[in-house]
Amino acid sequence: MSLRILLVEDDDSLHRGIQFTLQQEGFEVIGARSLAEARSALATHEVHLLLLDVQLPDGNGFDFCEQVRRERDVPIIFLTASDQEFDIVRGLDIGGDDYITKPFRLREFLSRIQAVLRRRGPSGRTEDTLAAGPLTLHVGEMRLDKHGRDIPLSVTEFRLMLLFMTHPRAVLSRDQIIRHVWPDGAEVLDDNTVAVNVRRLREKVEEDPQNPQYLVTVRGAGYRWNV
Repeated sequence: MSLRILLVEDDDSLHRGIQFTLQQEGFEVIGARSLAEARSALATHEVHLLLLDVQLPDGNGFDFCEQVRRERDVPIIFLTASDQEFDIVRGLDIGGDDYITKPFRLREFLSRIQAVLRRRGPSGRTEDTLAAGPLTLHVGEMRLDKHGRDIPLSVTEFRLMLLFMTHPRAVLSRDQIIRHVWPDGAEVLDDNTVAVNVRRLREKVEEDPQNPQYLVTVRGAGYRWNV
């Protein structure tokens, strides 16, 4: 399943930009532009991470964090324009997992989200897994095991595995894969980048990489996770 992020941000332009970026990374995003909307979303959805602005039209993100902490253990990252040490310390002291000041660099932003998810696991738990035959992907830990043995994955390989395993039997084109795995396109140096990374992943997950059972090529269309 996709990890679900609740984004609480009232700046419309920034909200749209963050939501688009996270969706390109494969996250499911629920948007809220006020604390009232955030409360409603938390009451009706399981959320794996909360991205929380501090200054909102109907209240303060710090106060909302304290309320959430009394009820659940979802990871929380503050997003705010304030870089004052007092605010940073307060945010962390009341239960925030990280504190990101605006403006922020996109890659750093995504890296810090992944770091919190690795450290805490989705919703503070570690049971969120995806399984196919002998393969188990531990999403919050960014870890794969095969027949119970740990299989080291690079960040790119993890993103590929997450994309394929959350879209079983769907044919994913090269462009779709690039949008999810390399959203800024910076690491895609040539047309062979996707094929090279798929080949490397097959060498880790397939019993016979030359005759793949799981990650199959659909000629002229792309790749399919065949489970």
